[in-house]
Amino acid sequence: MTITEPLLSVFETVESEVRSYCRAWPTVFEKASGSRLYDERGRDYLDFFAGAGSLNYGHNNPVLKRALLDYIERDGITHALDMSTTAKRAFLETFQSKILAPRSLPYKVMFPGPTGTNAVEAALKLARKAKGREAVVSFTNAFHGMSLGSLAVTGNAFKRAGAGVPLVHTTPMPFDNYLGGQTPDFIWFERLLEDQGSGLNHPAAVIVETIQGEGGVNVARPEWLRQLADLCRRRDMLLIVDDVQMGCGRTGEFFSFEEAGVTPDIVTLSKSISGYGLPMSLCLFKPELDIWEPGEHNGTFRGNNPAFVTATAALDTFWHDGGLRDRTLLQGARIEQTLSEICAEDGRPGTTHRGRGMVWGLEFEDSTRATAVCRQAYEHGLLVETSGPESEVVKLLPPLTLTPAELEEGLEILTRSVRETA
Repeated sequence: MTITEPLLSVFETVESEVRSYCRAWPTVFEKASGSRLYDERGRDYLDFFAGAGSLNYGHNNPVLKRALLDYIERDGITHALDMSTTAKRAFLETFQSKILAPRSLPYKVMFPGPTGTNAVEAALKLARKAKGREAVVSFTNAFHGMSLGSLAVTGNAFKRAGAGVPLVHTTPMPFDNYLGGQTPDFIWFERLLEDQGSGLNHPAAVIVETIQGEGGVNVARPEWLRQLADLCRRRDMLLIVDDVQMGCGRTGEFFSFEEAGVTPDIVTLSKSISGYGLPMSLCLFKPELDIWEPGEHNGTFRGNNPAFVTATAALDTFWHDGGLRDRTLLQGARIEQTLSEICAEDGRPGTTHRGRGMVWGLEFEDSTRATAVCRQAYEHGLLVETSGPESEVVKLLPPLTLTPAELEEGLEILTRSVRETA
């Protein structure tokens, strides 16, 4: 579909060149509902992007919308920094009863600034404060955010270069299967920790994504995560799990690390925690790490009360039982089946797939093909994006609430788009 110049002119003349998603999807969106967006011409698009994982429950979920509108209409508190409010109390009570207590997780809850990178910055700062050390270990192809501390533990060279200053006090280690199984897990990491001549200062913490979304949908095996947790325990390093994109049910369970049976020292959440796409983030940590002085880490927008309202409604609606988890795993299995069929039909050795729950990646040896597939999918009314260091992976991140019919529609468009770019 071709968009005329007048329709886009204000974006091109006023908005910064830094914009990106609008270049891949050159239309002007007007409204959204469930798993679909609609542009101002009335065309609908099936959304397998879901706000980069911020819309696990779809666009404008009616239950969450009603809760938000009722709160606004009764003049509920909108801005409160970290003051106590009824909305915050309701969220904390619900999060404790619906999420933490059933999983025997002892975490204290901190509200940093409202974005994922704010939560990561708080986690890194707390780990260094608790251990009295500066070094942090991250992993190849990691992505943790765009502020300086988060960029320092991010692997992507393009994003790191945007910092404009040295990114220090961090050391990357190989993520699971980075070396293709040629060496035992953590052998290099262990050796550096043991060797006084390695040059690796004793790390305060290790930060990891259980599934690297932006890095190319790289999935860590449960046994690898368990070994990492054991290594951190033995070597007196805190384990930080960045669950900003993969939390809130994306992999089936509420937290992506549950399958591995580990309990991180610190967890970051954002994106879908508000349930409605409203800015909100959490930094969770074990009680013994709650060593902050009052106001030592703060922010003007660290208490987004409308987000508390929709977050509470989301937890009440979707996490009172295991229904959403079961549905996510069932539909995830259907995605895996289709991707396996696509790879078999394509027949090229470099065409592979991987994922878990409702996050999947389709990788092509020719990185330009992934972009071409996404472009074709857009032309057919499906929104998907690329990921990976060379944008070689088509990433599927649909709402967890999409219907079976919508799932089939999206998978059919994806299959067609792959064929058309062969």
